[in-house]
Amino acid sequence: MIVQLRQSFFQVFTMSLLWVVLLLTLFYKEETVGIGYLWNVAGIAAICGVLFGVMYKALWSHFTLKPVWNILISSVLSIGGAMLGTNLFSAEMYGMLLPWLPGMIAVSLVLHTLAFYGYARIDSRKRAEELNHRLKQQA
Repeated sequence: MIVQLRQSFFQVFTMSLLWVVLLLTLFYKEETVGIGYLWNVAGIAAICGVLFGVMYKALWSHFTLKPVWNILISSVLSIGGAMLGTNLFSAEMYGMLLPWLPGMIAVSLVLHTLAFYGYARIDSRKRAEELNHRLKQQA
C-alpha cells in the first residue's frame, strides 16, 4: 500500500507541477517569476499530490471509516488544500475567495456526498456482476 501511495503521490505531483507551470506561462507571459515563487509552485504541486495522490486514495480505498466521516474529511481537506494552494498562487486571489468559503464548503459537502454514493453504487454493481460471472463459471 505504501509503495502504491508513494507512486500515486509522485504521479499527481508531477502532473500538478506541469499544470501550474503551464498556467503561469499562459497567463503571465510578460512577467518574470522569481526563484522564490517556484517554491510556491512546488508547494502547490505537493498539496495536490498529498490530497489527490495519497489522501483520496487512502480514504476511499484503504480506510474503513463510515461514509459520513469519509465525506467530511475529504471535503474539509479538499477545501483547505484548495485555499492553501490559492494563497500560494496569489494572495490577492485568496483574499477574493475568502468571503465565499462557507458556500464552497457547502458545495464541497454536497458534491463529495454525491460522488461517494455514485461511486459506491457503481462499485457494488461491478462486484455483483463479477460474483455472478464467477457463479456461472462454477456451475
